[in-house]
Amino acid sequence: MDFDIGLVSAYALNGEGGGVRLDWNDVHSWNEETGFLWVHLDLTCSDTQKWIKGESGLDEIVAEALLAEETRPRSSIMNKGLLVMLRGVNMNPGADPEDMVAIRIWIEEKRIITTRKRRILSIDDICQLIDQNSGPKIPSDLFTMLTDRLVARMSIVIDDIDEEVDRLENDVVESENPKLRQELSALRSQVITLRRYLAPQREAMVRLSQDKMQWLTDTDRLRLREVSDRIIRYVEDLDAVRDRAAVVQEELANRLSEQMNKRMYIFSIVAAVFLPLGFLTGLLGINVGGIPGSENPFGFEWVIGLLVLLVLIQIWIFKRQRWF
Repeated sequence: MDFDIGLVSAYALNGEGGGVRLDWNDVHSWNEETGFLWVHLDLTCSDTQKWIKGESGLDEIVAEALLAEETRPRSSIMNKGLLVMLRGVNMNPGADPEDMVAIRIWIEEKRIITTRKRRILSIDDICQLIDQNSGPKIPSDLFTMLTDRLVARMSIVIDDIDEEVDRLENDVVESENPKLRQELSALRSQVITLRRYLAPQREAMVRLSQDKMQWLTDTDRLRLREVSDRIIRYVEDLDAVRDRAAVVQEELANRLSEQMNKRMYIFSIVAAVFLPLGFLTGLLGINVGGIPGSENPFGFEWVIGLLVLLVLIQIWIFKRQRWF
């Protein structure tokens, strides 16, 4: 069986920030005496699924969680390890940031296993740091570094959303672009999707910072607490953006309604002016005998004058009633 297919990356950490890249044979022969191990896998590959279920030595519940198709952010202490599901914004080229990527993590004192379906740039960052001897020293250090990188990329997207709301607020005041409603709807949908996963991730990170795992140092807990505080702030920022977007959308709806009312008001005035004129001309246009002025050579001029006088009287009445 060719195990190279599902292996994205694997390292034996040397405890000094560096590590040695491993292949599947090295991973298969690893034991706790060998050192610290990190294995990152593509869960869509059948070979990965066979290794996790059959040769990794993981509990069945943990194995199923690492291979789950759909996940929500959470954390659970199981035996001597920690199972964590996290989400990160999708920064892959051509992808929508709100189409979040999921990472499944199993962390023990000397081993950490991570699985994903789509590429996660934060993982690539850590691999580069390890290759440069500037990476994590132990699995718990790798875990805190990974959570920090995931949250750091969220700040970029949330800042962009905040700037987009600022732009839309200005556009609503300064222009009448009909596309603003579509842009606002798309923005609110993006915020709702991000918050859907950040809210439970906030709870998971708060719980992680309070868990009493022997291999989690006080420094690790402080870093996790800092990450959870940042996620809390991002959730609050998303709530503020959502409220601002709702206010902007309401203001836009009010302006559109006001414009519609003005147009309808003008149409009503025009209809009010021409309604008696239409009635009078219709009455004079019936084909029966006795129509006044039908034999008078100046009858048409008299009718035109009467209509003009009627319009002037209407305008005077409208102004007196303050209709315009």
